[in-house]
Amino acid sequence: MSDYTTFRIGGPASFMLFPETEEETVSVVNTLRNGGFPYYILGRGSNLLVSDEGFPGYVVNLRNFRSIVIEGNVLTASSGALLSEAAREAYLSGLSGLEFASGIPGTVGGGIVMNAGAYGEEMKDTVISVRLLTPEGKIKTYTNAEMDFGYRHSVLSDYCGVVLSASFLLNPEEKAKIEEKMNDLNTRRRFRQPLDKPSAGSTFKRPEGQFAGKLIEEAGLKGYRIGGAAVSEKHAGFIVNLGDATAKDVRDLIRYVQAEVCRNSGVLLEPEIRFLG
Repeated sequence: MSDYTTFRIGGPASFMLFPETEEETVSVVNTLRNGGFPYYILGRGSNLLVSDEGFPGYVVNLRNFRSIVIEGNVLTASSGALLSEAAREAYLSGLSGLEFASGIPGTVGGGIVMNAGAYGEEMKDTVISVRLLTPEGKIKTYTNAEMDFGYRHSVLSDYCGVVLSASFLLNPEEKAKIEEKMNDLNTRRRFRQPLDKPSAGSTFKRPEGQFAGKLIEEAGLKGYRIGGAAVSEKHAGFIVNLGDATAKDVRDLIRYVQAEVCRNSGVLLEPEIRFLG
């Protein structure tokens, strides 16, 4: 699994499947569900920490399920399409609204599940509908309101549905203005975030009225390391893999950071990354 996560960490899965169409994805997931097999839906693995022992089940990897279609002002992308790809296709068609997503290292499906966002904008701001495979094995289209979007939250946070695709309502704009905004946001991202080292993005959710990175820095933890995992010197909100980190190193460091920040500020940080295995 270390080959399929941005952390570059994780032991083996028992099986990995690569559906390429909606029909194949539905068939694979329903077969696994009906057979009672353990499975996990994987996008780019950009928000995931996999156990050193791996995952004793089936990983449904959606990297090949990535079509993008634009009709008028509506862009529809399959679950496995990269957010950066969707943002670029919107730009090429002179459509604005996904610039914020151009630097998010995840897929449309993962972005929907987590209501991914950056620089004050989130998926919920442009999503008009999401096509889901329900736990009962049926395909249903959810409206924006039905998705119950919140901060790093959607209806899928508590519901075992699978994103098949999402449609976004965008706005016509001059391509030069779209490009300027994308370049500005991505420059800010490169300046502020440790993109030169493997990580899973922001390790912790933002506490209400606070910033996780600031609380971690105030606790004196910038650069603190356990094994091959370290709190980034560039942005304390990121835990990075220095090259040989294990999942245990990362988990131990997360727990240590939580304890020290809580001791220092009284705030218990909640992980934003997900854990598998």
